[in-house]
Amino acid sequence: MTEVAFHFNAPDKVAYACRFARKVLRSDARLVITGPAPVLAALDRQLWSMAPQDFVAHCTDAADEDLRLASPVLLTSDVQGAPHHEVLLNLGADVPEGFGRFEKLIEVVSAHDEEDRGQARNRWRHYASRGYAIVRHDLVLKGA
Repeated sequence: MTEVAFHFNAPDKVAYACRFARKVLRSDARLVITGPAPVLAALDRQLWSMAPQDFVAHCTDAADEDLRLASPVLLTSDVQGAPHHEVLLNLGADVPEGFGRFEKLIEVVSAHDEEDRGQARNRWRHYASRGYAIVRHDLVLKGA
């Protein structure tokens, strides 16, 4: 069963996704990041502007198949076609379709956006009602 974790109180979800991607890469895992197209475009720009020592190799789902297969991080609005299934990071409002194929699902929740927090509560209820054990990480307490 997929391990589900909520990372609460992210001051900037895109910046947090960049740091999380770097951390996942350093552990030699593969990551799929999903969300709405404008958020993924902002994330793509931010990943390309990171310092050279923090570079995160990634591609979008618009890349050719060979690049998607080789890339350790894939940015996509549709996780159904993802070539790897280790870690899924959700920046979207809804439960990602096909999340159950992944070993881990990370839900990122804003610190200040009440609409985002309400949507996260709905996703939490969805996972809990289906028997997923949910791990809670408060980023304020962690100093992230």
